[in-house]
Amino acid sequence: MSILSRLRCVTVDVTGTLIAYKGELGDYYCMAAKSVGLPCPDYKRMHEGFKDAYTDMAKRYPCFGHAAKMPNIDWWRTCVKDSFIRAGYNYDDETFEKVFKRIYASFGSSAPYSIFPDSQPFLRWARQKGLIVGIVSNSEYRYQDVILPALGLNKGSEWDFGVFSGVEGVEKPDPRIYEIALERAGNVAPDEALHIGDSMRKDYQPARSIGMHALLLDRFKTPDAENWKKSGAPVLPDLVAAQAWLTNQVEVAAGQ
Repeated sequence: MSILSRLRCVTVDVTGTLIAYKGELGDYYCMAAKSVGLPCPDYKRMHEGFKDAYTDMAKRYPCFGHAAKMPNIDWWRTCVKDSFIRAGYNYDDETFEKVFKRIYASFGSSAPYSIFPDSQPFLRWARQKGLIVGIVSNSEYRYQDVILPALGLNKGSEWDFGVFSGVEGVEKPDPRIYEIALERAGNVAPDEALHIGDSMRKDYQPARSIGMHALLLDRFKTPDAENWKKSGAPVLPDLVAAQAWLTNQVEVAAGQ
C-alpha cells in the first residue's frame, strides 16, 4: 500500500521548497539606495551585515517580534538599519527612512521571488487526491497575505491552511509548529501527515520527532544531501519526484 493511500494531510515549507529568492539581497538594497541618489552599497558587506543583523534580531525578538508585540514594519526597520550599520553605512534618519520604505515594499511583494514550476501543479494534485494541504513557514504575515497569492499560490486552490511563525509566535525547528499544523488540519494524526521541506534541522527532524512522515527536497544540489540520505531521510530533487514517490512508495512503520 502506498504512503499516499494512508495520508490525510501534507504540509509544505515555502522558501527553497515552493519558491526561491531571485537575484541577490544586494540587488534590492542597491536599487533602494540609488532611488534616493545614494551610491550602491557593497554587495558582500551588505550580505554579511544583513545575515548578522537578522540573526541578532531573530534571537532578541523571535517570530518577527510576535511575543514583544512589535509591529512587523518596526522589526524590519530595526533589522535593516542594523544591516546597513554593520556594512559600514550609517545614513541620517530621513535618508534611511526613504531607503527602508523601498526595501520593505520590495520584500513585501512578489518581486524578489520566483516560484518553482512544479509547485502549483503539485499542490493542486495533492488537493485533488483529497489531501488537506498546509503551508508551514518561518515567515511573517506578508507571505500569507501578499507574496504567495501574488505568485499564484492561493488559499483555497493550492493550499487549505497556513502556519506562519510571525502570526503564530512559534517557529521551526520547534515541533510545536507542526503540532499546530495537525490541529489546523482538523486534528489529523501524525502518522497520517507528511511534511516536505529543504532543511534537515528545521523540517525533517522536528516533523519526524512528533511522528509525521517527512521528506527533503534538494533543489540546489547541497553537499549536505549525502548526509541526509545516509541518515535514512528520503531526499528528492523536486516536487515532480515527490509526487511519484508518494504514489509508489510502500508505507513503512512511522518509527522506522
